[in-house]
Amino acid sequence: MTDTLLPILEDHVSRGTAPGIIGVTGTPDGRIEVVTAGDLDADAIVRIQSMTKPILAVATLRLVQDGRLDLDDPVERWLPELADRQVLRTPGSALDDVEPAHSLLTVRHLLTNTSGYGMMTAPSPLQDAMIANQTQAGQEPVALGAQEWLNALAQLPLAFQPDTGWRYHHSFGILGILLSRLVGGSLDEHLQQDLFGPLGMVDTGPTAPIDQAHRLPAAYRHDETGALIEIEPAAGGFYVAPAPFDLSHAELVSTASDYAAFARMLAAGGVHDGRVIIEPELLAQMRTDQVPASAKTADSFYPGFWDNSGWGFGGGVQTNGDHVGRYGWSGGLGTDFYVDPDGSFRIVLTQVEMGPEVFALLADVQ
Repeated sequence: MTDTLLPILEDHVSRGTAPGIIGVTGTPDGRIEVVTAGDLDADAIVRIQSMTKPILAVATLRLVQDGRLDLDDPVERWLPELADRQVLRTPGSALDDVEPAHSLLTVRHLLTNTSGYGMMTAPSPLQDAMIANQTQAGQEPVALGAQEWLNALAQLPLAFQPDTGWRYHHSFGILGILLSRLVGGSLDEHLQQDLFGPLGMVDTGPTAPIDQAHRLPAAYRHDETGALIEIEPAAGGFYVAPAPFDLSHAELVSTASDYAAFARMLAAGGVHDGRVIIEPELLAQMRTDQVPASAKTADSFYPGFWDNSGWGFGGGVQTNGDHVGRYGWSGGLGTDFYVDPDGSFRIVLTQVEMGPEVFALLADVQ
């Protein structure tokens, strides 16, 4: 296994893509191998950012299979702040050019990013408003606590009628808050008890504990010359406990071994050490494109995304090309995983902001 992955990682470290890279390979027979290149230790606690979304999807589906939630339940049952939504007539319309929502927001809309909330990819009054009230997503950690963030988002109209468009990210922040209200307490505690504990994910959570902060590496981005500049300190910053506010809407830290346990469960048909974590029917939906063709507009995400990809629950699905059925997703600080239909998987972890260099690394691995 090492022969194919490690040389790629070492090459990219030598090229300055990242100071260090962790790679994980899982095979259909259940074997897992972790390799490292450069100065990133195998047990580093890393900021996984949007690789949190598949975890939230699994947590949601476990509540569905337990009968505590239905995919078509209205969101406002737990989030009354989002009742009686107003919708822009077009995503670029003025904020007062609205009409009532034709249908209720549902849990399914959140899982598929078709709720009407999300990142605006082109300049618009809604984008300006999201920047002004600190709800526009970016590479920086969230600036508002969960309730304050939800309140700010609730003041804005939807970009489109539910299930008629696709926009990235915000649906999962809403989903995290919904889950915390459904379980009646801390989302982190629920995840620890219901998912991370059974999978043995001992280092995954919203922040690194103070006594483990030494395992949190610095984060970087490439400047205009291609040089790496530090943007988050090692052993410090936002992702070291205690959290500054409720992070139900935010993203997690994890490790190579923890995320490998999660990916291995997905690769093994939703089973971990003989225990069913996700029932086959729900896992099949998670790993199947769920977005209507009419919602896959060119302005909804980065150019060309829909050419070979769809979106299931919490992650992308390959719909064309050499890897049809591959499920996975990336995080904004250069993390990525995918699970193939044959039961194999791969994980790549850096702490370098997405850009041409990191995209080239991921393309080489994929």
